[in-house]
Amino acid sequence: MNTSRIFDFTDKSFDGMLTWFSEMSVRGLLFHPDEAPETIVSITTGEKIFTNDECRMLDNIISEMFSQFDNEVYEAAYPSFMKCMNIQLDA
Repeated sequence: MNTSRIFDFTDKSFDGMLTWFSEMSVRGLLFHPDEAPETIVSITTGEKIFTNDECRMLDNIISEMFSQFDNEVYEAAYPSFMKCMNIQLDA
């Protein structure tokens, strides 16, 4: 059984993007949407984080997000990055 590590982007809404970035963070796979997935490597090992198939999936997902939501992609990613870095969001 080959299960993808990449969370599907099925809810094509702003909340769906929030969920997608949150789930990617929970899986330890959060990355900045401007970064090309194929260039992301582990700090400890120097090995690529994503397989070629995963990179294609991620490229398609991020492209779709930007196509539909433009700069709101950054707003959707922001809470997950803040939580990942243990920085409390302003109320």
